[in-house]
Amino acid sequence: MNAQAVWDHPLLLAQVLRPRRDGRSEAALRVEALGEPRRALALEQAIRALPGVQRVAILPAARRLRVVWDGHRLPLDALLECCAAMHCPAQPVPHDDTDAARAAELHDALKRLLVAGMCMMQVMAYALVIYLGAVDFVDFTTRGLFRWLGFLTAIPLVAYSAQPFFAGAWHELRERRLGIHLPVALALALVFLASAFDTVRNAGEVYFDSVGMFVFLLLAARYMELRARHRGNAQADAVIDAAPLLAQRIRADGTLETVPALALHADDRVHVAEGAGVPADGVLESEAARLDEALLSGESHPVLRRRGEPLVAGSVLLDGPVVLRVEHSGAATTVARIGALAARARGARRCDAGGDRDATRFVLRVLALTSLTAIGWLLADPARAFDAALAVLVVACPCAFALAAPAALSRGLTALARHGVLVTDAGALARLARVDTVLFDKTGTLGVPRLELSGIEPLRGDTRDAVLALAAALARQSSHPLARALTDAAGQPVPFMQAGHVQAVAGAGLHGTVGGRGLRLGRADFALDGAPSGPDDAVLLADADGAIARFHLTEHPRYDAQATLDALRNDGVMPCVASGDAPARVAALAAQLGIADWRARQAPADKLARLGELRSEGRVVLAVGDGSNDAPVLAGADVSAALAGGTGLAQAQADLLLMADRLGGLVRARSVAHDVQRLVAQGRRWSLAYNLAAVPFAALGLVPPWLAGIGMSLSSLAVVLNALRAGRDGNGAREELRA
Repeated sequence: MNAQAVWDHPLLLAQVLRPRRDGRSEAALRVEALGEPRRALALEQAIRALPGVQRVAILPAARRLRVVWDGHRLPLDALLECCAAMHCPAQPVPHDDTDAARAAELHDALKRLLVAGMCMMQVMAYALVIYLGAVDFVDFTTRGLFRWLGFLTAIPLVAYSAQPFFAGAWHELRERRLGIHLPVALALALVFLASAFDTVRNAGEVYFDSVGMFVFLLLAARYMELRARHRGNAQADAVIDAAPLLAQRIRADGTLETVPALALHADDRVHVAEGAGVPADGVLESEAARLDEALLSGESHPVLRRRGEPLVAGSVLLDGPVVLRVEHSGAATTVARIGALAARARGARRCDAGGDRDATRFVLRVLALTSLTAIGWLLADPARAFDAALAVLVVACPCAFALAAPAALSRGLTALARHGVLVTDAGALARLARVDTVLFDKTGTLGVPRLELSGIEPLRGDTRDAVLALAAALARQSSHPLARALTDAAGQPVPFMQAGHVQAVAGAGLHGTVGGRGLRLGRADFALDGAPSGPDDAVLLADADGAIARFHLTEHPRYDAQATLDALRNDGVMPCVASGDAPARVAALAAQLGIADWRARQAPADKLARLGELRSEGRVVLAVGDGSNDAPVLAGADVSAALAGGTGLAQAQADLLLMADRLGGLVRARSVAHDVQRLVAQGRRWSLAYNLAAVPFAALGLVPPWLAGIGMSLSSLAVVLNALRAGRDGNGAREELRA
């Protein structure tokens, strides 16, 4: 089975093809060559020329190509062969139903906003004629016509564009709580129905223009918030992506066949090439293997596995090839179980289910004022009761109140996105402002996932440059992180030397000749041929006569970690660490950063348990991580943040994405969160003050509809302009971190 034909397997097709309602197929392809504009253009033209292709969309930044085509006329393997023929090899990406749901949600929100905008402009044009008629420039027959035109135009606005507010109100009532959707839905329904009644009876006042403006402004704020949230949350299926889709199974005769990883069964033997991902959980049958499990276990150093020891799906083989005997595949793998644990943790996350108490009080006050006005006029002059109550409802309409939160949130999300912090859950900003504890992962989060040379110890009288030159000559032949650290340390002053006959021994080190001299570089027991000496974390260089030098390599903190921790401490937030790494390395980094509360060798369930301990103490916790092993604690925390360089599974569970891998974004996000909370409170106080000033006049029948509309517009404009200040006050924190 060739590299393209294997994609005809039903299991693979189910993973990568997304059936569409129109009967066509859709797939996303990972194509590295899309970074080159000419090759991307040539590939797009070649794919468009294939039979059955309907649409081709290129995402250069993501190196992804999305194709919609007729699967009956063009099989997937033919599409992949076309890419290969254009020297642009493509790898199908597992489809994500939630990604399609997000696109449909955003498309639906845009359609409702466009309908609301068109209807609002038309209704306001009709309202202008009615307002002019109030001073006798237009006869009553014409005024009646334009009232009917406004009524007919407002019907799709209320029935279609405003539908999310009515659905939200019904959802709040089913949950027995009063949120902001209920006053919005009540105001829209009552004002529209009352205006429709006045239109039919050709008496009283109509407020269709106020309804149109209200719906449009709210939908605009919601659409901006939705776009910002989806831009940060557009992640692929991280659980599936953590392990490769294909595997090379060993037949009984020793030949290899390429099969879907999901088709592997227990006791199947799999060939894993050097640099490839392990496709399933299993047992190593080769002598030894060195693997990178940092994104799964938090271990910063490559891990040595020997014959009979387990290998985990999603880890990367650094030395190969090796043979794996399969034990678990698909949903039974470790990474899939971590994903399931993360899903359960997110489902159990504490949320603000108690409703918006301010919104509850507001709607009750509005309804009480409207009722009192109607009762008062029924006693004094029943003919004016309906119009006076309607005027109170319009003047007290929660437009400014409802716009305060989405307007401030939209501005805050935009400000954070501009500074490299994408917010995938708008509600996280409110929780972030209350955070008092931050739980960090170590490897890749506080510590940079690479090693640096911290000490050279010559053991036989050679100079530091001389022993470093010998070690670097061997290290240049390896891609091991420790070898790269030695190579990077060998700068200009160190003479360049060439090594020959270099061979790598999995999990042990390198041996070769430099200037005719046989050398070994690696673990102490390997370098000294079975006679260990010195600390475990040191790399030893030796020859036939014994040790030549010892190189001490340690992990170092991320460049902005200390400034971020200091800023958080000054803001009353306590940092702590839960890491899967070894105790010695966790202790060293924690001491360097001044963190007293740390725990090592933490499995995903252990991190989740630690989160529960902090919660039991009444703390509001922000979790920060980058690996798949961090996904459960990210999903379960009050607020979570993931680095852009982390795994897709971690990013999929995070509320905040630090796109530039800068921890300083946490300080910026917390500053913006405080801004948003303050501006929302200001907007709501303004709404209350406006109502207290205007409602008495409306209750006395002194507010005509045109004045009510102007008052509501000015009130809403004041709230929106005030909300535009969100995110501006965080510059000081940003400059402080830079310093």
